[in-house]
Amino acid sequence: MLPIERIPYSAITERPCLTLPGGARLAVWVIVNVEEWNPREPMPRTVLPPPAGTSASPDIPNWAWHEYGNRVGFWRFVQVLDSFKIRAVLAINGSAIAAYEPIARAALDRGWEFIGHGFSQKNMQKVPDEREDIVKTTNAIRGFTGRRPRGWLGPGLTETWETPDILAEEGYEYVCDWVLDDRPVRLSTRAGTIVNIPYTQECNDVAMIAVQHQRALEYRDRAIDQFEQLYLDAKESARVMALVVHPYLMGVPHRLRYFREALEHISRRPDILFWTGEEIHDWYVTQSADPATDLRTAQKGV
Repeated sequence: MLPIERIPYSAITERPCLTLPGGARLAVWVIVNVEEWNPREPMPRTVLPPPAGTSASPDIPNWAWHEYGNRVGFWRFVQVLDSFKIRAVLAINGSAIAAYEPIARAALDRGWEFIGHGFSQKNMQKVPDEREDIVKTTNAIRGFTGRRPRGWLGPGLTETWETPDILAEEGYEYVCDWVLDDRPVRLSTRAGTIVNIPYTQECNDVAMIAVQHQRALEYRDRAIDQFEQLYLDAKESARVMALVVHPYLMGVPHRLRYFREALEHISRRPDILFWTGEEIHDWYVTQSADPATDLRTAQKGV
């Protein structure tokens, strides 16, 4: 299906109001991305280009850049999130559960939600068998946590034309790849609908640090600015905000403080809920008895 066949246009101002428990205005979820980078393949991202523009194999500098995040940076996130009593969402490659078992164990012990993030850190359009990759990821998470993941985030937000269909057919209830709204929406699939929960390309350390090469404090400033606008928008109808971090980026010593300071600012407001993706999903689907309401409203132009 084309994107507009999965989700017709709908103005946010023309939809029914959403109400969070206790009069809260915003649901904020924090997503920590943990990946395994295969040293036999080109690195998904690079911080240091090879000399003279050559391709390096093995690419030790860039593999080690990422590995630092899982050895050291992740544990800084744990300390910060514990201090705010925030249960994060772990978007994890299926292969990373075995490769970095202490990370998975720490998340499980804290009650974090696990969501699928591909079996390895590879563009879903380059995976030989997409369904097999999704099933392997599901089984890896279920085998470790004792329950199947309910949510999915494609590596680099990548999808094929069939990804939402396969996810729905394999029992996934929500996806995060469609960064097109400030509240959950429903996507059409061959197996009915699947909820898309607002993720972010803007308050995301990959976009800011690895792509745009911003200073570390941009993360804090942008997160606060986004929060304040969404808080204002949510006066009449609830909104959802995502904060995204990767251990090899915001987990390094000179950046961590700005992640902490963003959370400090948000936490000062009493009418904010720090939720996981499944909590946002379960709240959203109770807002309407008809799971196709948003799609039908958009199609009718109401």
